[in-house]
Amino acid sequence: MTATRIKEVALTQFAKNGYEGASLADIATEVGIKKQSIYTHFKGKDELFLDLFDDVLAKELNFVVEYLDRHKHLSIDQLLYGFLIQYKNCYEQDDNTKFFLRVAFFPPSHLYDEIVQKGYNYLDKLETMLIPLFDQAIAAGSIHADVSSEMAAVAFLAVLDGMFVELLFGGAEKSLKRIEASWFVYWRGIKS
Repeated sequence: MTATRIKEVALTQFAKNGYEGASLADIATEVGIKKQSIYTHFKGKDELFLDLFDDVLAKELNFVVEYLDRHKHLSIDQLLYGFLIQYKNCYEQDDNTKFFLRVAFFPPSHLYDEIVQKGYNYLDKLETMLIPLFDQAIAAGSIHADVSSEMAAVAFLAVLDGMFVELLFGGAEKSLKRIEASWFVYWRGIKS
């Protein structure tokens, strides 16, 4: 129970303040324990941070799986555009997504290699989930036959990355503007 509460508080602290700005003392105070008690559950800040990042990545992948399953009845363009909007909303409302993006784009330098590897693993899984959707869209004639499903998936991830960057630096209004412009050009380029 205490480890779970530590991770809940740490998630908020890391999402808001980043690795450097979050302190174990502040986390312990908010949990209602002494700082030393954190070491009963985690070897230190790095282990807590990486354990939390693994949890967040699993939740982000679960979000993707659930979204794709819940919206599989939509056309490919509605499904993908809705995915962008839903992810934007998650960032605005959910510390998991805030933490995920902050860490993915600004990993602590001493954990850089490990975080980047985990981030690319996430993107590879996302691409793997998207490719069958694009295969179906190509077979149905919704997407140009000369656009491979892999190319369409990778380009879509670039649109997603652009939205993520704008969420981090420009906020919700600017990110929506970027989504709409990027989506318009992206979809126009791949649709039949």
